[in-house]
Amino acid sequence: MKNKAIRTILYFAMFTVVYSCKVEPKKIDYGNNHCHFCDMTVVDKTHAAQYVTRKGKAYMFDAVECMMNSLNQDKNEELMEFLLVADYANPGNLVDAKTATYLISEKIKSPMGANLSAFSSKETAQKQLSDKGGKLFTWTELKSKFAE
Repeated sequence: MKNKAIRTILYFAMFTVVYSCKVEPKKIDYGNNHCHFCDMTVVDKTHAAQYVTRKGKAYMFDAVECMMNSLNQDKNEELMEFLLVADYANPGNLVDAKTATYLISEKIKSPMGANLSAFSSKETAQKQLSDKGGKLFTWTELKSKFAE
C-alpha cells in the first residue's frame, strides 16, 4: 500500500512538472501590457506582436516593427519558441510571424510609424496592396529590411 501511494505521488509530481513546463503564447492584455522594446502600452489589436522564449517567457510588442527591432538588437531569434504577429485582417488574432505576409504601406499607419502590417493570408495582403499601395515582404525579406 505504501509503494502504491509513493508511486501515485511521484506520478502526480512528474505530471505537474511536465504540464508546468509547457511553453505557450500568452494572451495579450490590450491596454495593460507594455511593449518590451519601446515601453508604450499595447492597445492596437491590428499591429501587436509577441515572442515567447523556449523557457516560456513572453514578450509583448505594440507593433511588429518593435519586435523586429528587438530581435535585431538582441540577436536572439534562435532562442524563440514562438514569433507571433497580429493579423491585420483579423484584429486580435496572432499568427506565426514566419509564415505571415507583410505589407508596408503609407496608407496603413502602424503605432511606431513604420506603416507595417502583417497578414495570415498572402491573398489578403495582395488585395490590400492593390487597394492601398506599398510593398509586400516575406519574413526573411522583412528581417533583411530591418537589419539595414
